[in-house]
Amino acid sequence: VQLQASGGGLVQAGGSLRLSCAVSGRTFSTYSMGWFRQAPGEEREAVAFISWSGGSTYYADSVKGRFTISRDIAKNTVYLEMNGLKPEDTAVYYCSASRLGLVTRTPEYDYWGQGTQVTVSS
Repeated sequence: VQLQASGGGLVQAGGSLRLSCAVSGRTFSTYSMGWFRQAPGEEREAVAFISWSGGSTYYADSVKGRFTISRDIAKNTVYLEMNGLKPEDTAVYYCSASRLGLVTRTPEYDYWGQGTQVTVSS
């Protein structure tokens, strides 16, 4: 399984971005998917997660109500719609895949994308 994240960029506070993560491999539909982020000097933190069916999601409190995770099984792609961006959202965002259920810790994820930079200016 290979993951390719894209869609990052520079945006002003209050703006929006949509991140995409294209997944190769026929078993995409059996993986739970997640987005993590890591700011300079900080640990990687959980952002948003979606179950293999798409029926369950989880959001970190810091992004709840502003970010939306979704997946398109036909396109083997998971998305992270980010609205109301804040400077504290600035980080490298990583998509990830897990063979477990809806989990939120980095050791529970088996595959990782290369990361895409999101920068929010004030």
